[in-house]
Amino acid sequence: MSNEFHRTKRLPPYVFAEVNKLKAAARAAGRDIIDFGMGNPDQPPPRHVSDKLAETLQDPRAHRYSNSRGIPGLRKALAAYYGRRFNVDIDPEREAIVTLGSKEGLANLAQAITSPGDVILAPNPSYPIHAFGFIIAGAAIRSIPFYPGPDFLVAMDRAVRHSVPKPLAVIVNYPSNPTAEVASLDFYREVVAFCRKHEIFIISDIAYAEVYFDGNPPPSILQVPGAKDIAVEFSSLSKTYSMPGWRIGFCAGNERLVGALTRVKSYLDYGAFTPIQVAATAALNGPQDCIDEMRARYKSRRDVLIEGLNAAGWPVPAPPASMFAWAPIPERYRELGSLEFSKLLIEKAGVAVAPGIGFGEYGDDHVRLALVENEHRTRQAIRAIKAALR
Repeated sequence: MSNEFHRTKRLPPYVFAEVNKLKAAARAAGRDIIDFGMGNPDQPPPRHVSDKLAETLQDPRAHRYSNSRGIPGLRKALAAYYGRRFNVDIDPEREAIVTLGSKEGLANLAQAITSPGDVILAPNPSYPIHAFGFIIAGAAIRSIPFYPGPDFLVAMDRAVRHSVPKPLAVIVNYPSNPTAEVASLDFYREVVAFCRKHEIFIISDIAYAEVYFDGNPPPSILQVPGAKDIAVEFSSLSKTYSMPGWRIGFCAGNERLVGALTRVKSYLDYGAFTPIQVAATAALNGPQDCIDEMRARYKSRRDVLIEGLNAAGWPVPAPPASMFAWAPIPERYRELGSLEFSKLLIEKAGVAVAPGIGFGEYGDDHVRLALVENEHRTRQAIRAIKAALR
């Protein structure tokens, strides 16, 4: 009998596990590891959100099974967010569903729409669930460039001409995890026009839409006229409101795709815990100054990290958005690859980063640093990195 099952055989070893193992061993030995490895917000949610959770916990009815689609008030709050932020009309009944974080939603949408052998176009490098959610569902992945420009469109055209069967869907993720690239509305217009012409679904991930630093809010693909004919978009409260462990996300857009996800989820779960959904509604409908504070916090950390690394002799571009810096491995260490370089930083500097290979083979000449350590710890890390890379 084989030691592996059919679906797990398609999943490579989780490369982050090697770094996590080294990190755990170093900490067990008493070393202080400064951890930029995971995009895990270190601040608590806004007080009014936590207060609403505590208040709702006292209601005996709140502990019953919830609705896998999400409570109506939360879906209405999401629609209101799309209206005020993007000037997009979302029908909370037919075009929106609450998910257990955007990651779960993406994976279950893949299960809902994918037949074995379907071709999915996914950026490389990209967040692992973008490809592996569909791989687990039986799809074949065709890599396309991560940068939102002409090469992306050329790659889509080539895929349509040379893929059998024709691609079912394309993934877009801007602001990008891990590369921090931001797309323009003009780029989205071209993607929508191409995909409508060739009847290809678009799956957009805007989990970092509110984490931007240049005063220019990233757009939604649903702002493009006609996008809802073929596109859905996933969003999340994890980064915007520092609620990662609460596992609240959304899917909005094309009624057919939202309906497919709704149908699959109705068999799999009873939705998020009702008090969490009520508190999430308070987050979307309540005061939004907490988002400005979040942006200011990440911008300050970004500036300290980028200025410090550049001064230390490691040139890293400043990300315009997201909570990540996508750092090219210094030239003299590039032949190591991202996994070995990440191990070196733990061993010699006591600093953990995410190896780029974990986001796809085309990420292997970079590492990702998350803006999750405060300025003091970040400066401490820069001094240790500078000493290690001498």
